[in-house]
Amino acid sequence: MESRLTRSLTLALAALALLLTGCEGTIQHMREVPAAAPPVVPEPGKALVVFMRPSGLGFAVQSSVFEIKDNYPALVGIVAAKTKVAYRVNPGKYLFMVIGENADFLSAEILPDRTYYVRVEPRMGMWKARFGLEPIRQKDLAAAEFAGELNECKWVEKNAASDAWASGNMVSIQSKRNEYYPDWMKQAEAERPRLLPEDGK
Repeated sequence: MESRLTRSLTLALAALALLLTGCEGTIQHMREVPAAAPPVVPEPGKALVVFMRPSGLGFAVQSSVFEIKDNYPALVGIVAAKTKVAYRVNPGKYLFMVIGENADFLSAEILPDRTYYVRVEPRMGMWKARFGLEPIRQKDLAAAEFAGELNECKWVEKNAASDAWASGNMVSIQSKRNEYYPDWMKQAEAERPRLLPEDGK
């Protein structure tokens, strides 16, 4: 009895250790960008928002990021563990959403000719990983930790499979938005995650 319990505990601890290590997620419904591709830079007068997921926690679960346009989620990209996706935008104000077991949100105010960075942060959920969006401040962009995280993540981009996945799951995506957005709005404005104009470089 004790031996069986010990083995079960050992297996559980090993599984937890695996989850906490830097495991790469399987890239699904997205295309990996070749390493030799030209650098990703904003077009003149426009900007980039880079969503990066450096953590290996919850590596078996995909996180999908959306821009909310007129109350409708438009797919930015599906961000597996250790991947990053660049989203080209015009200057202005935006609302982004990430989906996992939950939905979470980030507002942003974007200036032209700048690149902004957002971490897709996994958290332990009841059944699978939950996710949040963490703005990376301008003062942190020169840190070695940020550079290491950025380099560890592979570039991915949308393709036809990405949009087909989003279309096929839109009922569930909208349902999560409708469930979680009112709670996010109940928070004090200062407590809601926000990407500031000066956070770009």
